[in-house]
Amino acid sequence: MGKFLQDFKEFAMKGNIIDMAVGVIVGGAFGKIVSSLVNDIIMPLVSLITGGDGYKNLKYIITEARPATADGVAAVEEVAVNYGLFIQNIVDFLIIALSIFVALRVVMKFMKKEKEAEETPAPAEPTKEETLLTEIRDLLRKQSEK
Repeated sequence: MGKFLQDFKEFAMKGNIIDMAVGVIVGGAFGKIVSSLVNDIIMPLVSLITGGDGYKNLKYIITEARPATADGVAAVEEVAVNYGLFIQNIVDFLIIALSIFVALRVVMKFMKKEKEAEETPAPAEPTKEETLLTEIRDLLRKQSEK
């Protein structure tokens, strides 16, 4: 049992697991932001354009709902194909996918810049020969100016 706990501790404390946990938490918060964007900003604008209250209430009714009667007939719920909700979910998906794509693109651009900065070699120190040649050039330049 001790070996199992030790192995689990090593697994849980690896950097990748912690990074993944942070990613899941941030992703959940990001999902709420995007859902709010869709539900609270974009869909009300769509409802203005479509002249209704958005796509949510679009449906094809197969069987109308009937309330219970005094004769003892049970109530019947409405049976409908809610294609409006399907359209709403497609719009949500497209906006979430676009948002994630843009966010990942920005992150990848920053990571690429950091990688390029790390890979850029520092300017090498001039060799003794280069230093000597530079001094000779400077001396010749001074002599020619006189």
